[in-house]
Amino acid sequence: MRREGSVAGFLLSWKLVLLLSVGQCKEVDNAPKTRQVPMSPSDFLDKLMGRTSGYDARIRPNFKGPPVNVSCNIFINSFGSIAETTMDYRVNIFLRQQWNDPRLAYAEYPDDSLDLDPSMLDSIWKPDLFFANEKGAHFHEVTTDNKLLRIFKNGNVLYSIRLTLTLSCPMDLKNFPMDVQTCIMQLESFGYTMNDLIFEWQENGPVQVAEGLTLPQFILKDESDLRYCTKHYNTGKFTCIEVRFHLERQMGYYLIQMYIPSLLIVILSWVSFWINMDAAPARVALGITTVLTMTTQSSGSRTSLPKVSYVKAIDIWMAVCLLFVFSALLEYAAVNFVSRQHKELLRFRRNHKKKSKSSEDAVDPEELADSLHHVNTDNDLNATDPLYGSMTKIYTNNHGEGEVNEGRLTSTVAVTSNPSNSKDSKTSINNAVTTGNTPGTTNTTQNLPGAVSGGVGKSTEEMRKLFIDRAKKIDTVSRAGFPLAFLFFNIFYWVLYKILRHEDVHKQ
Repeated sequence: MRREGSVAGFLLSWKLVLLLSVGQCKEVDNAPKTRQVPMSPSDFLDKLMGRTSGYDARIRPNFKGPPVNVSCNIFINSFGSIAETTMDYRVNIFLRQQWNDPRLAYAEYPDDSLDLDPSMLDSIWKPDLFFANEKGAHFHEVTTDNKLLRIFKNGNVLYSIRLTLTLSCPMDLKNFPMDVQTCIMQLESFGYTMNDLIFEWQENGPVQVAEGLTLPQFILKDESDLRYCTKHYNTGKFTCIEVRFHLERQMGYYLIQMYIPSLLIVILSWVSFWINMDAAPARVALGITTVLTMTTQSSGSRTSLPKVSYVKAIDIWMAVCLLFVFSALLEYAAVNFVSRQHKELLRFRRNHKKKSKSSEDAVDPEELADSLHHVNTDNDLNATDPLYGSMTKIYTNNHGEGEVNEGRLTSTVAVTSNPSNSKDSKTSINNAVTTGNTPGTTNTTQNLPGAVSGGVGKSTEEMRKLFIDRAKKIDTVSRAGFPLAFLFFNIFYWVLYKILRHEDVHKQ
């Protein structure tokens, strides 16, 4: 009995020990569980940046201490609307800024980062970043504010926002439309000097471009040109960073719309060189049409460009094309002038001949009357004699027509005034007069102008043929000269702008 009682007491004591140990273990297990119960997000945010937290959004991190370093990153969502007239470009970006604010570091919340509502942006400090070369900008609010706020456990803050910006881009259009433009984007602090705030580019992927991004007229080069552009004002030294976009213009549009049409117009103006020079309406109409068309084409090429004071590549091309077209019109004017030059020369000779005849000394009427009187007296001619009237008529007609020169008149007078003439001489004179006055016969004096006229007609035809050959030669030379000159200009033009100046731009 004693042995059984001792065994029962031993077992009872072991049970009590086990119960006590189990109870202690449960207490130990329950105590940590009560301490690991997380805070609610609202309580955590109130404690982190609420009114009871002591956080003041008006004061920058590290106040009165080292400046805040803000790393920036840009993601280009779209790039386009590059306007030469206003010299600006339009871009849609995601601007991301990241900095450290020790006041926002936490350890009570289990997550490594917190994505907060954009309305919480008003509760924290943010950098006063602005775009120095911005002309216009707006936020995006469809369907909600396109903003992101993320806070990390170590106090890092990520702030991302979507913006559409219109930025100025001063352009050098000397090589237009074979130019390469450099457009910049400057990010600057407005109110904080470099003692308080410093901007810097993110180390990994500072500028990113959306996949498949294309521009209508330009090629955006892949390499990013990142620089620092610290600004010095009267109010202090301010941090500034910039990125440069190198845009190479594609001239396919300008080839189709400007270069090829103007080239064809110049070639069309050369068709007049193969048209007969006598077809004046056709050649003049073709020349004027090409000149007017080229003028319109030249004016159209300048409508989309600013009014700059220097000469552009497109201006040189249009000016030379207009010069070639205008020269083709002037070429026909020269051909027409040369082909009609023989008429002007004949008219000049005729006028000169009339002036020379009128300037010759006229025969004195009294002297002529005395000579006729002596002739009639020496030859025993009276007023009733038929030869008397014939001699008077001969001298009168020859003097009035102005075709008989002074030598013939003198020789005739000498022959008729010789007193020793015999009857045969009188007969020969009478026969000569009778022959000169007989109808159907030709006088020697009358034959002389005819002979001269025949000689003049032959020389006129020769001169006409000479000047026409010269005019045709101008057309022949122009058929080869104009295309060759235009070909040399094209070689010089394209080598200069597509090779030499293009290499200079790439070196810069």
